Amino acid sequence: MANDVFDFSPGAQIPIQGSGGQSVATNALASAAYRDSPVDVILDANSDWHKSTVKPGASKLFKSDYFKPNLGEAFSRAVQERMLGGSRAALIQSFGTDPQTVVEHCLSATNLRKARDTRLTLITAVFGLLFLPGMIAWVIAFRIKDALAKSKDAAFRAVGTVLLAAFGIGALILLWKLPTDRFWPLYVRGAIVAPLIGWFFAKRVAETSAQDLRARWDGLLSGTGVIAKIPEAVPKNPNETAREELRQSLEKLSAEQQSNAVFYAGPKGILGMGTRWGSWQLAEQLTPKDPTREIHQFRSWDLIRIIHDQLKMLERGPLNTGGFPKPSVKHWIVSPIGENADSVSRPDGEDVATFQVKPHEIQRICNHQQFGSGDRHYLGVQFTLWDGQLVITMMITVTVLHETLRIEVTGHALGPVHGLFFAKPAARTKTVNKTVRFWETRDIKLPVVEGREVVRLALRAPLTWFPPVLDYLGGKITLPEPFGLRHAWAAKPWNHRFMADDAMRAATPVLRVVHSAAMQVLAENGVDTERFDNRSMILSGLVQDPAPRKADVYDA
Repeated sequence: MANDVFDFSPGAQIPIQGSGGQSVATNALASAAYRDSPVDVILDANSDWHKSTVKPGASKLFKSDYFKPNLGEAFSRAVQERMLGGSRAALIQSFGTDPQTVVEHCLSATNLRKARDTRLTLITAVFGLLFLPGMIAWVIAFRIKDALAKSKDAAFRAVGTVLLAAFGIGALILLWKLPTDRFWPLYVRGAIVAPLIGWFFAKRVAETSAQDLRARWDGLLSGTGVIAKIPEAVPKNPNETAREELRQSLEKLSAEQQSNAVFYAGPKGILGMGTRWGSWQLAEQLTPKDPTREIHQFRSWDLIRIIHDQLKMLERGPLNTGGFPKPSVKHWIVSPIGENADSVSRPDGEDVATFQVKPHEIQRICNHQQFGSGDRHYLGVQFTLWDGQLVITMMITVTVLHETLRIEVTGHALGPVHGLFFAKPAARTKTVNKTVRFWETRDIKLPVVEGREVVRLALRAPLTWFPPVLDYLGGKITLPEPFGLRHAWAAKPWNHRFMADDAMRAATPVLRVVHSAAMQVLAENGVDTERFDNRSMILSGLVQDPAPRKADVYDA
């Protein structure tokens, strides 16, 4: 395919941050790369149609939560693999966000964790592998304590604490009683003490890293401008093939984001744009205004071109009251796919360049592919509002069958990013009874990283450079297909009053501009517009209906 071998950029460039007007949604998704929440919380963001899953580790020998990734680790790994993989499937456009920025933050978070894991690996090698029996003994002790701590019975939880204390007392006795004049007694002492010293250093490294990651997480959601640092995406000489491949993958991602081909998945609507919530059709017979003369010949493209020009003027109005922001008016080629299709395939060939269907092919599809199989042409006007949280798309298609002209306007709405991605890092606290006035309680602040988390990071650190091994041992996130960053975790806009109002308010002005342009073209070509005018007035009344509907679900 030409799309796979074309270099999409003029040369090595430093990746830039997301474009304005959609930063909130972009930063919310990017913040997931830095989170230390449990990986299973991603399931709370599943929608009716797009469901992520958490695949547990396949290993039965090492089946333990110590190898299980947290949300940031699993999210970064899944997004990088899906969006930058050399043989990846086609992606759905992420309207209202900049997917390249999200991927860059995933790469940046991975780099930060690799730097942390390098230090942890060194600590593990010195204080763990050299004293392996002691490290195994301490891990087993903590594992037993954690297993008992998960019990609902307070007695079992107390037993875990008692056993760990007994293990510690036994270790102290060995330190005191063993002789000091031979190698193996000294080694046993080292095996008891060294893992504890290593754990202390590992805890310092883990806390520093956690604070850095949390600061970036909070900074993205607060809008303080967190920069993703990925020097490996900027090749310094022609021999750095890995950097060049990564740079081209990022450029390819941006090029695919600008593609003018989309996919209609039945009741799921147009993937990336959301479901169709409203539909209005103007369909009447083409009759000459002068019965003695025929109408002038015109094509669907002639009408679409005039509608296109007038839609670009939507931001202008007779009153200075704000109103519409500058809309994006674009020609789309829409391909039908199954409701439950697990992949999509972008058009290719000589009529496609860098994921863009060429203008002459768009015009041909508009004029000739109106009935039967094949792709269809739509003219779309899109508004990205609420800093990328709401994407309103009105799609217009024109068909002429025999003597009937049909102009159809449909409304699509993509809602805000799920609220899960807007949760800021919270300090870890615990409620305890006061010492003197025991009937009262107080909150005490806990360390950012608990002891169990230090053990988990230390065990995973040496395997960081072998991601498939970590996936096998601890599991991973499986993303929904066909995958697009934005629509995979979009909520419904109808639960937000102002967003719902914005979506429905956009329909009437767009519909009237389309009808006005249509009347102009018909009148210029000698068509009797009386019936079209009457029908247009009826639709102007119907569009006042404030209720969004499931227009893609046919009750048949």
